[in-house]
Amino acid sequence: MPTPTEHGRPDAETTTLARSHDGRPIADRGDTVCVIGAGASGLTAIKNLAEHGFGVDCYERETGIGGAWNWRHDRSPVYASTHLISSRPFTQFPDFPMPDDWPDYPHHSQLLSYFERYADHFDLRRHIWFGTEVVRIEPVDGDRWDVTTRSTGGYGPERTSRYAAVLIANGHNWSPKLPRYDGLEQFRGEVMHASSYKDPAQLRGKRVLVVGAGNTGCDIAVEAAQQASHCWHSTRRGYWYAPKYVFGRPADQVNDTLLALRVPLRARQWLYHRTLRLTVGDLTRFGLPAPDHRVYETHPIANSQLVYHVGHGAITPVPDVARLHPHSVELTDGRQIDPELVVFATGYLPRFEFLDAKILGDDEGVGRPRLWLNAFVPNHPTLAVAGLLQPDSGLFPLVHWQAVLFARLLHTRLTRPDRADAFAGRVSAGAGERYSGRVKDSTRHWFEVGHVDYLRALERALRDLEGK
Repeated sequence: MPTPTEHGRPDAETTTLARSHDGRPIADRGDTVCVIGAGASGLTAIKNLAEHGFGVDCYERETGIGGAWNWRHDRSPVYASTHLISSRPFTQFPDFPMPDDWPDYPHHSQLLSYFERYADHFDLRRHIWFGTEVVRIEPVDGDRWDVTTRSTGGYGPERTSRYAAVLIANGHNWSPKLPRYDGLEQFRGEVMHASSYKDPAQLRGKRVLVVGAGNTGCDIAVEAAQQASHCWHSTRRGYWYAPKYVFGRPADQVNDTLLALRVPLRARQWLYHRTLRLTVGDLTRFGLPAPDHRVYETHPIANSQLVYHVGHGAITPVPDVARLHPHSVELTDGRQIDPELVVFATGYLPRFEFLDAKILGDDEGVGRPRLWLNAFVPNHPTLAVAGLLQPDSGLFPLVHWQAVLFARLLHTRLTRPDRADAFAGRVSAGAGERYSGRVKDSTRHWFEVGHVDYLRALERALRDLEGK
């Protein structure tokens, strides 16, 4: 395992407390905070914790920063054409703007360079142990945590360190959610999850079925329309397909203007419906199912090209898959199609393999923690999760303020324990609250938040914590 000095981080004094069950020493890191993951959420956590005076050790299983946005990483869901679906002003960290000459929707390679510059500007690399994965996190001595790590891949000895607090930022878009269909094991064609999709060459000349209507599924269907010999796109229900530009501006900027003006939800829904009728029209005439919900009740599908290719006959919309046969796929309407390649763009589920799921309130172990503000853990004030959000705009500003709130909570525990205790009571009472309007109850929307409501909730929490 690399030593701290090998990563440019100064050695910190440690004290051996005891030995683990197998004789390994446990090193006390004092008031140091452990951060798991050096993606976007982990980086802003390191930065804000350090700014509040805390020592920080960050463990990153890969050899570089960037998390999901670093396409070199094994777990990255990024493919060659990946761009932001939220526009640049609503995605950048509030204290580190993206360059003004960048496009409205930057490419994934630009995002990675942005994180590289962010890490260099705030001197974050010295806190990171690269090539190190977390094996276990266990609560000890009240609100402290034993964190056991080892070199990625399981090589070398394990090391256990004791921390004052832990912030989990391991991402939630890396563990594929795979569907279960009768006959899937007997299907003779090629099957892959979207997490394995990297380049349109994988589709070239093949008959392709894309299952799933999320943003990734729509992107792959669009690329299959241009590269495959035929493309079917299977969806379980109808969706609202939002163009990336509305009235000449990025769609999220127009929506944010309406939110800033406090336009009621019903009025925004009416305006959105009318705009789609005038620009996109009735999608059922193309064979797409009618949505069974109103706009803003599911996560928006930001794609300007899907309807274009459906309208040109390059994508054939089909209903959900009923079952698979060795040489065909049967649909719920009784039709059978004969794809050579099936791509399951069926999403991801969060996983915290290093921690007892019940600690996060996930009593059933399904990957749905019960947290306050989707971040703070009831009965464990020194443990939090960063970035477990599916916002209607950019994620990074929200995670920045999550990290600020956690850092100030830890500081308040040292300076005003009475306020910290009151905050802990609020966390326990509010766990599981939603910060969005009425949304479909599906795994895809478990962590849905409206960014304006969520930021207001964070602001109220900061004021309460500071007694304002």
